[in-house]
Amino acid sequence: MDSNLAIRTRGLTKHYGSQTTAVNNLDLDIEAGQFYGLLGPNGAGKSTTIHMLTTMTSPTSGEAWIDNKQVSANPVAIRTAVGLVFQDSALDRTMSVDENLQFAAAMYNLPPKQANQRIDELLSVFGLQEKRKQKLLALSGGQRRAVDIARGVLHKPKVLFLDEPTIGLDLPNRRAIWRFVEQLRRNEGMTVFLTTHYLEEAEACDHVDFFQKGQLLSGGKPSTLIEQLAEYILEINSPDPQQTIAQLSPIFGTPIQEDQQLSFKIAAHDVDFFQLQKTLGDTISSMQWRRPNLNDVYLWVVCHPSKGNQA
Repeated sequence: MDSNLAIRTRGLTKHYGSQTTAVNNLDLDIEAGQFYGLLGPNGAGKSTTIHMLTTMTSPTSGEAWIDNKQVSANPVAIRTAVGLVFQDSALDRTMSVDENLQFAAAMYNLPPKQANQRIDELLSVFGLQEKRKQKLLALSGGQRRAVDIARGVLHKPKVLFLDEPTIGLDLPNRRAIWRFVEQLRRNEGMTVFLTTHYLEEAEACDHVDFFQKGQLLSGGKPSTLIEQLAEYILEINSPDPQQTIAQLSPIFGTPIQEDQQLSFKIAAHDVDFFQLQKTLGDTISSMQWRRPNLNDVYLWVVCHPSKGNQA
């Protein structure tokens, strides 16, 4: 395995019974220190992938390496090299923040002095020093999630797996969590492996791949994918979408249609949208245009009907 890679997989596959393939022939090469995102809808196989990489389940076939160690041959070493933040909290809400973290530190065999220093350091990063003796029940959802992440990085892992880490949190708490993760990544140089279906959160990744029905699809650097998609996304609500499609498709190509809403990719940078709005007039209900984002990339590159991969 290349020493610059934090994670490598070859042909990694997981079947459940004879009918269900959760992950199919997955090949990954993730560089050390990279912020990597595996993106897709619920049920795509993202969590199963993490479970295989962290020894929580065995693959049906194929192999994986973490930090130059073969996962199947070195399960104990792999568990030391990785940190994991689950979709569902691994914390005991009836215990205090300190009790939860001390328990986790003992599981990682951290000496008491080292554990206390690390807990102090992480609670300072998350702004939770004054909450150390409080029970988890007294904390907000965002604060509990921060403690989950602190638990996952207590032992300074080489790779941190974040499996839908902000699910159920409001926007301010989601943004706060990402500030904390970025600070940890910058200060400690760890590789971060993110799964999420909040695609806007993945725009900070160094590289993203799209995952659909256990299959790895196209990917790349988020800013490059967005730039390559289009200059603008034109969104139109029309009482007669077929008429609007017939009128605009020769100019802009086939849109994505959801009932009466049409979304067109606009490649040109000099389209006069105000004149277009006047031309369409009363034949449409509303019209707006905006810059594309990673959600648009997913819809057009992964879920567009022409790709045969509708979610």
